[in-house]
Amino acid sequence: MLSSTWNFIKRHKRKFIFTGVFVGGVYLLGKYAQRKIQEMQEREAAEYIAQARRQFHFESNQRTCNMTVLSMLPTLREAIIHHLNSESLTALLKTKPANKLEIWEDIKIISFTRSIVAVYSTCMLVVLLRVQLNVIGGYLYLDNSVTKNGMTPLAPPDVQQQYLSSIQHLLGEGLIELITVVKKAVQEVLGPVSLKQSLSLQELEQQLTQIRQLVEEGCASSKHKSLSWYMMPDEENTLASQACGLTENDVTTIKLLNETRDLLESPDFTTVLCTCLSRGFIRFLDNMSEFFRPPQVDSNPSSTPDRSVLSHVSLPLAKIIPIINGQIHSICSEIPSHFVQDLLLIDQVKEFAANVYETFSTPQELQN
Repeated sequence: MLSSTWNFIKRHKRKFIFTGVFVGGVYLLGKYAQRKIQEMQEREAAEYIAQARRQFHFESNQRTCNMTVLSMLPTLREAIIHHLNSESLTALLKTKPANKLEIWEDIKIISFTRSIVAVYSTCMLVVLLRVQLNVIGGYLYLDNSVTKNGMTPLAPPDVQQQYLSSIQHLLGEGLIELITVVKKAVQEVLGPVSLKQSLSLQELEQQLTQIRQLVEEGCASSKHKSLSWYMMPDEENTLASQACGLTENDVTTIKLLNETRDLLESPDFTTVLCTCLSRGFIRFLDNMSEFFRPPQVDSNPSSTPDRSVLSHVSLPLAKIIPIINGQIHSICSEIPSHFVQDLLLIDQVKEFAANVYETFSTPQELQN
């Protein structure tokens, strides 16, 4: 019996060897495939966790952006009022001076200028902070990963402070220059308009459109090249002021500022800013429309008259001036208002912010 079994095995030795090798190979292949599948699942899980972590960090960063905008609006408002102080002229009118008409003309120009500047500068503040905080947010996300590996942070605290302090240009020199340009445009468009002349909301919109054209088209043909200059100074000025004794942190800060300047001068940013400005001036006119309601509409405050109804209502310019003058308090309000909320919720702003964060939170070796 044993000899016959042995003979059977000898006769089919190659088959048994082949079968053994095949079965063993299948077993090893199965083990290999199982290990690879496990590695792939672990890698996918790690990527999912990293993506979820980055998404959470991004969303947290956007909330920080919104809160920062609201916290800086009072500073912006006070700066505008300081440079365009109509209240002192209004107080002077109460003394019944001889040059009463001249003072009224000054109030007209200042009132329109400061509300228009408020729209421009608030829109600029929203988009500039969105860019800056997402640039620095991207670097901070990378730093959270880098420092765990014992490497030097890309954006240490001193760099963050220097970089974010550049917002002071918009609140200082940039704002002063913007006021000068807007005031000149207001003077050209509204200077000839009599205080007694009545304007409808539609006519007021036309006046604002003319002023915007002078400001934005004039800016495009000037040395400043674009509206971005009001938000960030020229590269030459920044480098000239720090030409000597640059530290490593200074070099990093300048790099961040140059990257930000490139973003501000990009077509995508220009589109986003123009979208914000259009929305801002629409909301500004919506606020003004509350004062152009016909009597029958006033009896039903809950109704919202369309522009065709309001176009038949006109107010003397002298009555429009105090309304315009007070708009800065709703535009630059630290309490979330419809004006600021509209700007913060614009889809193009959110998309641009996401693109900026994505770019600066991705390691350079993955971008190349």
